[in-house]
Amino acid sequence: MKYEAVLFDLDGTLLDTLQDLADSMNSVLLSMGFTIHDMEKYRYFVGDGMYNLVLRTLPPDKREEAIIKQCLKKLNEEYGRRWADTTRPYEGIPELLDRLSEMGLKKAVLSNKPHDFTRLIIDKLLPSWSFDVVLGQREGVPKKPDPTAALEIVNKLNVPPERFLYLGDTNTDMKTANAAGMYAVGVLWGFREADELIESGAKVLIKHPNELLNILSGQE
Repeated sequence: MKYEAVLFDLDGTLLDTLQDLADSMNSVLLSMGFTIHDMEKYRYFVGDGMYNLVLRTLPPDKREEAIIKQCLKKLNEEYGRRWADTTRPYEGIPELLDRLSEMGLKKAVLSNKPHDFTRLIIDKLLPSWSFDVVLGQREGVPKKPDPTAALEIVNKLNVPPERFLYLGDTNTDMKTANAAGMYAVGVLWGFREADELIESGAKVLIKHPNELLNILSGQE
């Protein structure tokens, strides 16, 4: 088989986390007396870590480091309470994970969400599947689109990067995949649009998780 491993983004790829992230951040903004945002805007606020989520949602004249840090602390507390309110796997993801397991492919997750949150969410919301490596954002390790963490997964699994399919829903994911030498698969059920994914280096776009099986069978 051409591919031996699949590396998944988390938010917008495996799980629909948008509502819980938006509700958590809007709660923080309200507590600070700032304007909240429609959920659709959060499709472009999320994807690059909690710090950037805070930065992007704050009023331009309030983006001071002290305010960002205060809001980031509040966000971690709010999201710690809300993360499982509405977050669920996307339609077709359970069946895809079942099939990948049956095929013997290795599975990994790489997120810009904090590492502890990433592990917790995988354990609680995807408990039926075993992932070989799960990594979130860790101190001292650059966030995606830097390929450092993706290449760490390459080394842990002992699979060459060109034998990885990388599934993600944002420009950040496509850039990470290409920088790491993986095959970039843009998913259209997530937070961003096709044009962004193509411009950022997606090799192929899929509309439903089961379409990944066509790629694995060589029907690209």
